[in-house]
Amino acid sequence: MFSILIPSYNNLNYLKLCIESLEKNSKFEHQIIIHVNEGSDGTLNYVQKNNFDYTYTSENIGMPKALNKASKLANFDYILISHDDFYYCPGWDTEFINEIKKINHNNFYLSGTMVGAGQVYFDAGQSIETFDEKKLIKNIETIKTFDFQGTTKCPGLVHKDIWNKVGGWSEEFSPTGGDDSDFAMKLWQNNIRIFKGLGSSLAYHFGSITTRKKNKTLFTYLGSKGNKIFLKKWGITINFFEKFYLKSGLDGNKRLIFNKFSGPLNNPKKNLNFYINLFKGKIVMLYLSLIKFKY
Repeated sequence: MFSILIPSYNNLNYLKLCIESLEKNSKFEHQIIIHVNEGSDGTLNYVQKNNFDYTYTSENIGMPKALNKASKLANFDYILISHDDFYYCPGWDTEFINEIKKINHNNFYLSGTMVGAGQVYFDAGQSIETFDEKKLIKNIETIKTFDFQGTTKCPGLVHKDIWNKVGGWSEEFSPTGGDDSDFAMKLWQNNIRIFKGLGSSLAYHFGSITTRKKNKTLFTYLGSKGNKIFLKKWGITINFFEKFYLKSGLDGNKRLIFNKFSGPLNNPKKNLNFYINLFKGKIVMLYLSLIKFKY
């Protein structure tokens, strides 16, 4: 049904758990495609030994390039973007399939709900060593939430024709940071107006283990760099796009906003709040021009 793209960077134990959850908790048969970044921890050998579809680079090329490489092997009509530190809960794919049938066209971007380090807080362990699978499964029905406006971006589902039309993920954001928001913006520019998070399609997220364990300062820097690239490219900030266009994102206290899904999105209302926030972004954009920021 889906071609699932999983970039992995020396994160073998989490990758194994992710794949095990897909094999155990999926109702439908999916294609798993792994991009192995470096793979010096045994990942490359594991992927080859188990005959998974994969792409490989001897160095870490980051999320956008890895996804684009892996997508070339996609056999199914729908592409699912995944992290390697997800545990997919029972019923995750059924919810996607039901929603696709309900929409009955391909102009959408659907996402699941991240549990743990994500949209819904639930503690089933902070690491693979402390992960309590039984506790998570036992509480699934109470964890499920409403369908929401916007997107978590990952796990994110899009038709392959749409993926190809927008050119996949933008590689100027490599290795990562802002790339997922840029993908959503490219979809918006191509008249996609259904951005919907499915509250009953759950994936437990350990919290960007691969990225953060390498260098927290680097991760923060990349996020800042990604914001700058996005602003120069689109003329608005990521927060502005997510708040006024996708009706999601962060509030003034940096808390995630979840609005119940109410249908396809419309162009944002241009009120005083809109223009004040737009002006703030333009000031930063002017500053980037003055310092001759390049990417």
